Amino acid sequence: MVKVQKNTVLTVLLLLLCSNSVCMDSLSLIKSPITTELEDFKNLFDSSLSSSNLLLNNVIAHIRQRNGKMMRPILVLLVAKLYGEIKPATLHAAVSLELLHTASLVHDDVVDESTERRGQLSVNAIFNNKVAVLVGDFLLATSLVHAERTRNHDIIGVVACLGQDLAEGEILQLSNVSNREYSETIYFDVIRKKTAALFAACTKAAALSVEITDEKAEFARLFGENIGICFQIKDDIFDYFESKEIGKPTGNDMLEGKLTLPALYVLNTTNDAWAQEMALKVKDGTATVDEIARLIEFIKQNGGIEYAIKVMYEYKERALDLLRILPDSAVKTALITYVDYVVDRDK
Repeated sequence: MVKVQKNTVLTVLLLLLCSNSVCMDSLSLIKSPITTELEDFKNLFDSSLSSSNLLLNNVIAHIRQRNGKMMRPILVLLVAKLYGEIKPATLHAAVSLELLHTASLVHDDVVDESTERRGQLSVNAIFNNKVAVLVGDFLLATSLVHAERTRNHDIIGVVACLGQDLAEGEILQLSNVSNREYSETIYFDVIRKKTAALFAACTKAAALSVEITDEKAEFARLFGENIGICFQIKDDIFDYFESKEIGKPTGNDMLEGKLTLPALYVLNTTNDAWAQEMALKVKDGTATVDEIARLIEFIKQNGGIEYAIKVMYEYKERALDLLRILPDSAVKTALITYVDYVVDRDK
């Protein structure tokens, strides 16, 4: 395993943070080739969530407050446009995948007993676990409705397999809590199922929606997978820094018993007895907030953040390498900017 220099503060701050103005400029460039189609997506997504039930509408209204930047639907639209013209099947695929993603988040908050997500109270915190599970089920069912409306058997298969992957990733993560080894292999298995699979499904479904070859569809899937791995590593890095913008407290992953890439690297390279003891307490759920804070500082001081950034950039280059062989276009430029944004975002 490669050793990383312990020059945390300057390197990390430069790579971790981007100004809001730069991020907004990037988002404008990313959206520019699909402005009209993105509005079509929003309208279809909004109409898919209409209901005569007051409680359901209240919960959905709460969920919609954290709609975010719609990075996954944008990716679907861009990849489809890379290969052809966006079709109704593309829009239905984008809605299906976004609804499935949203359902998984609602259910995850129940499983993790989380009261907050991205700076906003979770559904289970405001309502209760029963409501959260049932609303998650509604979103999942609506996702399947839109998958069927693509009229594309292969896209339906992509959505179905994604549902399996997301559930399996959660189970793998839960079962790994009792594992006394600090395995990067298991870490990547989890994030491939939980995060990368979603991005890969977006890019593959997009390609399938414009009816291209199997070879190009696999190319698109691999592109999405690499982006998804970058996305999750960046999220894991955020957990080591205090930021109100990110919307979760420092060390939240460890409070939930999770050891991510920076910690795994340091635990495997330092073999420090105290750190090993603290890591076991994290897994057991017995580590105090102060102990987690000390362990985070130890990880920072021993190159954990730099190592995670290095690995993230390796996957970024894999994604960009796939784009470099394509002819220049506005969509290609937008996708390159998309990859940069995933790595450079500040929340």
